[in-house]
Amino acid sequence: MSGDLQAQAKRHLWMHFTRMGTYEEGAEIPIITRGEGCYVYDEHGKRYLDGLSALYCVNIGHGRAELGEVAARQAAELGFYTNWSYAHPRSIELAARIASMTPGDLNRVFFTSGGSESVESAWKLAKAYHSARGEGARHKLISRKLAYHGTSMGALTATGLTALRTPFEPLTPGGTHVPNTNSYRWQEDRDPLWAADAIEEAIVFAGPETVAAVILEPVQNGGGCFVPQDGYFRRVREICDRHGVLLISDEVICSWGRLGHWFGCERFGYQPDMITTAKGITSAYAPMGAVIASDAIAEPFLHGKAIFNHGFTFGGHPIACATALANIDVIEREDLCAHVLENEGELRATLESLRDLPIVGDVRGAGYFQAIELVKDQETKETFNPEEAEMLLRGFLSGELYRRGLICRTDDRGDPIVQLSPPLIAGKEQFEEIEAILRPVLSEASERVSNWAPAAAQSDFAATMRR
Repeated sequence: MSGDLQAQAKRHLWMHFTRMGTYEEGAEIPIITRGEGCYVYDEHGKRYLDGLSALYCVNIGHGRAELGEVAARQAAELGFYTNWSYAHPRSIELAARIASMTPGDLNRVFFTSGGSESVESAWKLAKAYHSARGEGARHKLISRKLAYHGTSMGALTATGLTALRTPFEPLTPGGTHVPNTNSYRWQEDRDPLWAADAIEEAIVFAGPETVAAVILEPVQNGGGCFVPQDGYFRRVREICDRHGVLLISDEVICSWGRLGHWFGCERFGYQPDMITTAKGITSAYAPMGAVIASDAIAEPFLHGKAIFNHGFTFGGHPIACATALANIDVIEREDLCAHVLENEGELRATLESLRDLPIVGDVRGAGYFQAIELVKDQETKETFNPEEAEMLLRGFLSGELYRRGLICRTDDRGDPIVQLSPPLIAGKEQFEEIEAILRPVLSEASERVSNWAPAAAQSDFAATMRR
């Protein structure tokens, strides 16, 4: 059966964000067949610590049969009905449940099928809201460099990663990108809030009357867990209010306990006009997302013939809603937000302990969302060029970490990083396992990099990394 799966996968399955040519010469596709708690198992029965929660989303851990049982009961009762001009009990109950948990007046919930759809919907809603108020020129969206907001055309416009954008241009017009909050790469004399002030500069330059919204993650994923400076979001909120611009908190990753709070904006003390969410809303046991909007945003669409002309067939699917409700029950019952806050210090200390390795430049993040930035030289913060990063990450680290039983993210959409986002149930045992794998692998990477002379040919570097 294993061979059949490999052959069928190579012949028919088109994997996302994957270099399919990697498997042309006989290399095996990693096939994950089951999961339990913080661990998953491949087709050969080998166990891996899922240090990425699959993709920042299996918050309550793998193998929660109760969620499947809830989904089965819902399928028997009502497998599907649309939210286009109709409602069903689970979508109503989930919307009310979410509204009871959100900060401020974020009381209106528009369901989607995932993160990109949520971002797409929030931008469209921002434009529709301004138009309904007689400000139809407001269509532009401001986001940050290196930020990832999704892959649909509007969400891709918000995404600040050049390599993801250029193959699909021209994109939806109106996107503007400003500096992010990676202070590790800032000049030492930078004002701590200069990145926030850059948002105002962008609004003024674009013309405030043309800007619909600013979209920011509480902790930016792209580039490796960039945290905001103290006062950053308070300043951004003031800037948005001053210019009549909406603030969208993109919490596709940062909600549902990932940062130790139901919503990431609570951790950093700001009130957005909208929250976009997905992933952990069901702990990925069913595909689902949502835009959570304030009463003020919803108000123009609640009277007469007004309408928000937008929707998705499967937004608010009954089975997904039932699964989300059961998932929230688990997070509440096991007090996983408190668990994250109680244990994030130990996770962080585990990663900080690796600073004695020459390749470790920075450690940053919040909650169960942490990253290590890799460097050639700790003192100068010298980074790797694209060819070096390619060989370091894909030529060695990614495969070696997986081989030793740790699933995490090695990425170079920015400077090279190792990123960890374990299930919210993880604790001391898993942190020790992470350190036990990361330390020898990063030590070996450090040694290999130190043996590479800057003047050496790239082929020599490649040979060194492959040994």
